[in-house]
This record gives sequence, C-alpha cells and structure tokens, in this order.
Amino acid sequence: MVSFADVAVTDATAHRMLSDYFAERAGSFPAAQGAYRTTFPDPGQFVAPDGVFLLAYDDGAAAGCGGIRELPVPLSDAEEAAPVVRYEVKHLWVVPERRGSGLGRAILAELEHRARGFGATELVLDTNASLEAAGALYRSHGYEPIQPYNDNPNATDWFRKSLT
Repeated sequence: MVSFADVAVTDATAHRMLSDYFAERAGSFPAAQGAYRTTFPDPGQFVAPDGVFLLAYDDGAAAGCGGIRELPVPLSDAEEAAPVVRYEVKHLWVVPERRGSGLGRAILAELEHRARGFGATELVLDTNASLEAAGALYRSHGYEPIQPYNDNPNATDWFRKSLT
C-alpha cells in the first residue's frame, strides 16, 4: 500500500533520495548534451502553500519522491479573463527496484491532487528525452508538449497540463 509523507527537502531520507536521483541522472545523462548539472531544490520553495515535497512509501519503505512548487506566471502568459496559477513538478523519482509497479503514477497523481488543493490551474514540468518512461508517464497523464518555460540545461522537453 502506497502512502505519502510531506517532508522538507532537507529531511535525511529526502536528501538521500535526491542524491540517488542526481547520481543516477549524472551517470546516464546523454554525453552529447554535456555534463548533468545537479541543483538541489531550494527548501523554501517546497513549503505549503507555495509547494510541497513528498516521500512515497510502499509497504513501509521509502520508494520514491517528488515535489511541486509555485511558479510566477509572466503577465504576457496570463489570460485576463482567467488568472493562471502555475505549479511545477520537480524531482519525481522512483527507486529502481520499484519501477514498473505504478508508483510513479501514484506520486504524480498525488502531486496533481496537492497542486489543485493549493489552487493551481496548471502544472508544468521539464524532462529529458532520454527519460523515455518519464515522458510516457507524463503524456499518459494528459501532459502536452509546450515551448520551454525555463532555461534548465538538463531539459530537452517541456510539458503542461491544465487542471481546470
């Protein structure tokens, strides 16, 4: 059974999972794209109501993580009739031995639920095309490709999902 815990990104288990995530990405990052750039999340951006960082537990063991944080929406992107409240999905990761079990889907669904609770009208995320399973997960959850909204040097693909 999957359960979730809200934690600070500085929590020991969260830090270990993020370190494992970054190490895995650095080791598998496409050489043609240069070196993977590790950036630990700013703890202040993942505190409600501006965001949240979750640890996912499966059968009592920490098995994945992910977070959301609010992003400001440039005025040129905001529609006057309907204000946009944008949150970004960050660092969704599942330990290798639990992949393929649906845990990534559960984490993403919980992050979407939390974003709606904070009043988000859309979610965005960036990823790398080399993470084929991640791209498939996002597309299967209704995320659509968009133009880059940031300058993340590790990203090649950007996605958006309306929550309204």
